[in-house]
Amino acid sequence: MSFPLLTATAALPALGAIATAAVPAARRNAAKWLALLVSLATLALAAIVLVRFDPGGDRYQLTESRAWIKDFGVQYELGVDGIAVALIALTALLIPFVILAGWHDADPLETGNTRWRPTQGFFALILAVEAMVIISFEATDVFLFYIFFEAMLIPMYFLIGGFGDRAHEHGEETASTQRSYAAVKFLLYNLVGGLIMLAAVIGLYVVAGSFSLSEIAAARANGSLDMATNTERWLFLGFFFAFAVKAPLWPLHTWLPNAMGEATTPVAVLITAVVDKVGTFAMLRFCLQLFPEASKWATPVILVLALISIIYGALLAVGQRDIKRLVAYASISHFGFIILGIFAMTSQGQSGATLYMVNHGISTAALMLVAGFLISRRGSRLIADYGGVQKVAPVLAGTFLIGGLATLSLPGLAPFVSEFLVLVGTFARYPVVGIIATFGIVLAALYTLVLYQRTMTGPVKAEVAEMPDLRVRELVVVTPLIVLLIFLGVYPKPLTDIVNPAVKQTMSDVQKKDPQPEVEAAK
Repeated sequence: MSFPLLTATAALPALGAIATAAVPAARRNAAKWLALLVSLATLALAAIVLVRFDPGGDRYQLTESRAWIKDFGVQYELGVDGIAVALIALTALLIPFVILAGWHDADPLETGNTRWRPTQGFFALILAVEAMVIISFEATDVFLFYIFFEAMLIPMYFLIGGFGDRAHEHGEETASTQRSYAAVKFLLYNLVGGLIMLAAVIGLYVVAGSFSLSEIAAARANGSLDMATNTERWLFLGFFFAFAVKAPLWPLHTWLPNAMGEATTPVAVLITAVVDKVGTFAMLRFCLQLFPEASKWATPVILVLALISIIYGALLAVGQRDIKRLVAYASISHFGFIILGIFAMTSQGQSGATLYMVNHGISTAALMLVAGFLISRRGSRLIADYGGVQKVAPVLAGTFLIGGLATLSLPGLAPFVSEFLVLVGTFARYPVVGIIATFGIVLAALYTLVLYQRTMTGPVKAEVAEMPDLRVRELVVVTPLIVLLIFLGVYPKPLTDIVNPAVKQTMSDVQKKDPQPEVEAAK
């Protein structure tokens, strides 16, 4: 039997989480280093997955399949396509930076009375989330996917509710209440979506007699599985609702600003750059593949919801006073672009959507982590409390600017390629939708540049006059992300070569071809 590489990639951070949690309370620094080493080892395994994956080979590669719950037809079945490989690499890449950025976020606190913050638990929970996200990208059994899709809510709940942002304007007691509210809201929204999906998963098994993607696809191909139209539509809605909550898509988005605002900055990055990608990934893997006709039927409504997300999220970002909530609403706008690209049903749109998932993860991580370093220095998330930072901390201001320019998809930085492909793919089939979506770009420029102007330029405020520039640990976190943004902005081919064959398979699932451009005959 060949080495179970996919299992190892998910199992390593899971075992690392257990080992980190078991480190004695007095050895919190050892727990930090252990978590970091485990995350780097996971990155090495993800790199091996990336190297061994053949873009021109079978749709699902490095497959593993074992009987699990025979009586219910549940299998432990793993496999990766190009989309999954790209997102596994993104997850494994970001987690070491999340750990480094949060190096002191769970250290002991003194708030009147000394209160021990369980440092080991903080880093163990981050590794647990990584393990569950990776196996969600690998699972090709619907029930297996569902288990980890829901299970990741538990560590995320404790990360949001138990390790909140220290920079809170209303004091620790109010902050604790707001953290609890944000954590419960996150959990309830996602649990409701998961319960609806569970009903759809059971319905799928009743109709198809299997949870395996490969078996269901084979049954469709040989004609032994023919879902009734109404059945397929109801099942699609059950799956899509859960993924739209996770994504998050308007109007199911309201948990995200609360969760990102109250969580520590690294956890906020974990939410929007890693966990939320499971929702958009699942739309491609499960909605379009399992329910192709229903996906086409629902497309007009989903495109409208995506457009609302793009414009609504950007407009609210413009009006934010809180830096972290601004980035949260910007992310809602960006996820609108991703979903728009998926349901434009063109190869350019879906390639752009997949690239957007990766590039948004890198750009949002860069911007949010630098913002976190800024907030930790001043002790405030309010934009109005800053001014003139670029004169006292030029490196911090410069990296903040690059992260912001990537967020508005400036040409030459990675998100530009993604957004361009999404808009081109949308224009090709839905020109009016594409035109409206471009207003999101204008608004992105507005909220990004206004944020930079108000925090970094102008007279130096007294509270930031002694602000130190980025330290070595912080530079180690930010520099690779900036380099990646520039590299993938100038040369996205390594990523597109991996993604495009998987996109073609998805287009084949929904039996869609790219619209041909209308060319006038030469006179």
